[in-house]
Amino acid sequence: MTAPPLFPRVAVIGLGLIGSSLARVLRADPTLAGELVAADRSAAVCARVLELGLADRAETDPACAVAGADLVILAVPIGACADLAAAIGPHLKPGAILTDVGSVKQAVIRDVAPQVPDGVHFVPGHPIAGTEHSGPDAGFADLFRGRWCILTPPPGTDPAAVEKVVELWRRAGSMIEVMEPGHHDRVLAITSHLPHLIAYTIVGTATDLEEHLKSEVIRFSASGFRDFTRIAASDPVMWRDIFLNNREAVLEIIQRFTEDLTALQRAIRWGEAETLEHLFTRTRDIRRGIIDARQA
Repeated sequence: MTAPPLFPRVAVIGLGLIGSSLARVLRADPTLAGELVAADRSAAVCARVLELGLADRAETDPACAVAGADLVILAVPIGACADLAAAIGPHLKPGAILTDVGSVKQAVIRDVAPQVPDGVHFVPGHPIAGTEHSGPDAGFADLFRGRWCILTPPPGTDPAAVEKVVELWRRAGSMIEVMEPGHHDRVLAITSHLPHLIAYTIVGTATDLEEHLKSEVIRFSASGFRDFTRIAASDPVMWRDIFLNNREAVLEIIQRFTEDLTALQRAIRWGEAETLEHLFTRTRDIRRGIIDARQA
């Protein structure tokens, strides 16, 4: 006799890169999900989701999508989570699990947890994976393979619910870490949020150059600058919300970065070759550590 799926009915709200990639994971493994319901405020996105075969049905009303769902995944910008949670909260069935994929955890818990009814289990999550592309066509099932997914369940969360979410991400190919929300936000401020802010700033600086110089920057861009433009092509709404909702951790790390940049500026001005070489050697060790951890 065939065992029932881990989640008989799953609702995925938001079918961008992460949401559509998760939908592909769920569709590829019938032991994970029985019925898959997609929700997006765009009727065109819903139609495209059905064309791609990413869901059994698609709804523009998230309340309709979550009715009867055993697992609900919020895959929307962080700034939309509060209103979305308020809209779907009364329609979540007892025993359901609610999770998310946001890059900031304290703000999501602050905004979503008060809207979660008694008997519904909230297990916040963050897959550390992505590309600069967005929309349902951008997703792919292997996006999460070999990447970390950090879970930040609030105190008192049902361990069985946490284990089910762990199993979902394990089946997606992710490595799992459970972390305190504030610590998550500080770690991601340096590993993800600041690099994106630097990329937006550098590309913005190039955009403001004189026209003849800007055209030559584009023409002769080296790999480093091209990498920055790739990062800066990421979804602007998503990143606006990330910076505003993790502002304390981001501002703290910007201050530290600014101090380091000032010291570097001084070393260049005064020709302090030894200082520069020491810095570049020390930072190279970080790169080697990332490669050793297979996260490059």
